This record gives sequence, C-alpha cells and structure tokens, in this order.
Amino acid sequence: MKLLRVGPAGAERPALLDAEGTLRDLSDLVADIDGALLADDAALSRIREAAASGDLPALDGAGLRTGPPVARIGKVVCIGLNYHDHARETGAEPPAEPVVFFKAADTVVGPHDTVLVPRRSTKTDWEVELAVVIGRTARYVESQEAALACVAGYAVAHDVSEREFQIERGGTWDKGKNCETFNPLGPWLVTADEVPDPQALGLKLWVNGELKQDGSTADQIFSVAEVVRYVSQFMTLYPGDVINTGTPAGVAMGRPEPKPYLRSGDVVELEIEGLGRQRQELKDA
Repeated sequence: MKLLRVGPAGAERPALLDAEGTLRDLSDLVADIDGALLADDAALSRIREAAASGDLPALDGAGLRTGPPVARIGKVVCIGLNYHDHARETGAEPPAEPVVFFKAADTVVGPHDTVLVPRRSTKTDWEVELAVVIGRTARYVESQEAALACVAGYAVAHDVSEREFQIERGGTWDKGKNCETFNPLGPWLVTADEVPDPQALGLKLWVNGELKQDGSTADQIFSVAEVVRYVSQFMTLYPGDVINTGTPAGVAMGRPEPKPYLRSGDVVELEIEGLGRQRQELKDA
C-alpha cells in the first residue's frame, strides 16, 4: 500500500493512493497514519480490505498539500557514510560500524514543502536517502531477518545538511543536520510487502534540473536489515520511528571547488524507485 497524509500542515488527513493512481480517503477508517496504526495489523488489514473492495471514497487531490506520510514521529535516526561511493568522494574510509546521529522529529516536513536556507549558511547541501519506518518495537534484535520483520515500510527522505555547521563549527554533526525544514519526507509510506528487496532501489536527485546523484541501495555498506539490527543494540526503536539510511555519491561537498552549495531560489527534485518523487524550492530563513 501507498499511505500518505494530505492537507494543511498540522491538519493532514490519512489517505491511500490506489493502484490506478486515485487518491482515497481513509479518515473514516483510521484517525491518522502513525506508530499506533503501523503496529496494528488488524487496522492495516481493514485498510487493505476496503481498498480491494472499492469502498474508499475518492479525494480530489488538486491543490492538496502532501504532508509527511507519518505523524508524531518519535525519533529520526540517521546513518552517515553508508555508501561506498559517497565515502570515496568525501575521502573517508568506509566505517567499520554504522555511523549514527540524529535529526529532531520537528525537522520533518512534507515532500514538496519549502526548504529554508539557514541564516549565515554558505554550505547547504543535498542528500537523497532511503527512509525506513519502524512498525514493530525493535530491542536487541538478534538477526537481520528479525530486523526486517520490524519494518513497516519505506519512504523518500531528503537529509538536507549545512556542512560548515556540521563539520567546521566543533562538536558533533547535530548543528548541521537539525536546521528547520531539513528533513522532507514522503510523498508516500510504501508498505514493506511492496518493497521485496530494499537493496535494489535506484535513488536520484536533481538540482535546477541537473542530475547530481544517481545511485543504488545495492551500494550501501550496511544493509537496511543490518542497520535496524545494529541500531537496536543501542536504543529501542518504536513504531513510527524513522531511520535515514545514508546517501550515495554526488553531494555538493564531494565536488570540486567552487562547490555548488544550495542557495535561495534553487529547486531540488529527488526520487527513489517505487517510492515516489519530491520537489522543494529553497528560500532564505
């Protein structure tokens, strides 16, 4: 299933995109798309049955904003340097273990919402990433197979980053990762049953129409299953939590000088095979 949330920020309603591309209203069936729903097999089955029977009312999507596909996210766990080609372009050795950092849940915005260039920023960068949405509590998961059973679905994430804040201002990466609007998510949450192999997805990103990133999750250093298993050894993952699993090569930081960092007025578009497409215009904060 392709689950999404549409409407004004803070007042989105749950919806489903059916196989014919028609937007269907779920608000009579469920209150929202959140961790509670993703952990409720019976509720998800009701949605599937209603979709198959054709009982869900159509929604006119014209002019409707698409919000983040998951509400009330508990935490956003991020994995750095998780593609062989991205590690090479930044001059870093492939890590022996996953590099873990966080983005605050309030960085998450809709897939087509405006991205704000922070004040005094000179190095705002792009990163297309596969996001994993948790549907079962994951605590000390023992195997990769068991880890995948904890995954509710997948989405497109844009891990926007300010490299000066991240790398040159001391401390951890958090200052460059948690600026307002720095995690567009969606358009859909595609349930795990429709993504048979998360290690076989193409990822692309364009800036002002020019292709910048063109990679595959097959190049990940640590697979989705291993990332979920590994992270669960250090923290408990709950339904509705999100993991951004890293970006392939092609970021501005990895390019020759003068590096083409993002500016107000730039347009970024990104997509992952089968998971939909995002588009954001950048504006100064």
